Amino acid sequence: MNQPSSNILGKTWLYCTVFLTGAAVMVIELLGTRLIAPFYGASLYVWTSLIAVTLIALALGYYVGGIWADRSRSGLAFIIAAAGLLTLIIPWLTEPVLLATDPFGLRLGSFISTLILFSPSLMMLGMVGPFAVKLSTSALANVGASTGSIYAVSTVGSVIGTLFLGFYLFPLVGSREIFIGLGIALLVLAVIVAIIERNYLKSVMVMAPTALLVIVSAGLYPQIANSGKAESSDALQTRFERESLYGWVRVIDKPKENIRLLTADASTIGAASISHGENLLTYQKIVTRIPALVPNLNNALLIGQGAGHMAMALKDYGIVTDTLEIDPAVAEAASNHFGFTPTGRTIIGDARYEIRQLKGPYDLIILDVFTGGSEPTHLLTVEFLAQLRQLLADQGILALNFVSFLENGQNAALASVAKTLAQVFPHQQVFISDPGTDFNDFIFLATNHTINLDDAALPSTHRAWLKQRHLNIDQSRGVVLTDNLSQLERLQMRKSEHYRRMIVDSLGTRHFVR
Repeated sequence: MNQPSSNILGKTWLYCTVFLTGAAVMVIELLGTRLIAPFYGASLYVWTSLIAVTLIALALGYYVGGIWADRSRSGLAFIIAAAGLLTLIIPWLTEPVLLATDPFGLRLGSFISTLILFSPSLMMLGMVGPFAVKLSTSALANVGASTGSIYAVSTVGSVIGTLFLGFYLFPLVGSREIFIGLGIALLVLAVIVAIIERNYLKSVMVMAPTALLVIVSAGLYPQIANSGKAESSDALQTRFERESLYGWVRVIDKPKENIRLLTADASTIGAASISHGENLLTYQKIVTRIPALVPNLNNALLIGQGAGHMAMALKDYGIVTDTLEIDPAVAEAASNHFGFTPTGRTIIGDARYEIRQLKGPYDLIILDVFTGGSEPTHLLTVEFLAQLRQLLADQGILALNFVSFLENGQNAALASVAKTLAQVFPHQQVFISDPGTDFNDFIFLATNHTINLDDAALPSTHRAWLKQRHLNIDQSRGVVLTDNLSQLERLQMRKSEHYRRMIVDSLGTRHFVR
């Protein structure tokens, strides 16, 4: 008479276990990029590495877990405890692993680092499923139904874990703290499972391996909790840091050089002098020439606010600027540390969504989202540029900043930008920020009308500045970038690796590991 209730009890604790470990798998996979993004960026290559490592680790876990389950009825608690310990130490190991893999470059370095950091814990979590199936089939006659129900519950746990992390937990708690909390939660779960295993097997020794791992974890906890804290020095002083949904945002002072930087992961998105706060990014100075090129500008839209210098420069010409910034931490840093004061609306959100809510028309749209880091490829396609054109006034102008190599005019990425713009706008002019330098910022001005650089109404100083930097881009080497197929990230691989190395060497590798 007691057998059915015993079976229900047995299934309940197993289902709860696979539900929670399934959620843990997705938490580790999703948060993995947030630990390595400040060092390697959040490009497609980093995501590819993490997904591949997750699948490799789970496949090994399924295989090894199946063999172990066939040989022993005990050990589930130990597996979960091992997963907890291996998850707990991930933040502690992040810095040495990233520094050790740095010489391998962006693609291989990101893959090796994710393999070392995340595969051990993911493999142990993968072992839980086969072990749970073995335990459940000892009480259930239908092996197929038992296996299906175990993996269904595990998958539901993964779904709930994903939604809970992305919609609630991560916006409130840092990634390091979540990893530490997850490790502790798995250790607590292991202790509970160990007690259940002891009751089933009637042996106190079943708890010994789990207890040992819990003791080791407790001993390591102080070092883990204190790891990854940013350090200031005479050369670098961190004034602000915030982990957001989109990256690790910092304001860094270099007192000896009188420079204040705004960085997002390993990309610089703003720079000013500490003493006077003037803009130090040369390419942004083109905004002071645009009002002379197109008179009677009244309003503008800046996509990619950064430190807000371009909006503040336009203010001197009486132009009201709406700013669109995806990262609220960047907007906060701009206001508190770079003196940015909006003259128009401040919009926080992704540009592809937010521009559909805007009415326009704008006399000027500035698209400044292509930094040295990963490429937001969805913001440089024919479809997106067509949406921007609809927001422009008839005599309006689109200014687009793009970071790349010149390569004597043979760079395919640069040609692709020009070719894509040409699909939407009949006229464009291209300017190089620092003539004579191969790695550079390139400013594209796209319009529905011609721009005459020899116009007598254009001040001579502006005319000389623009002509000195004017380029003719051969579009034949480029491809049209679309939502369906954008090759931009592939074309910009060399740029991404060069820029990351340049920034890391400038600020030091330890600044980008936590």
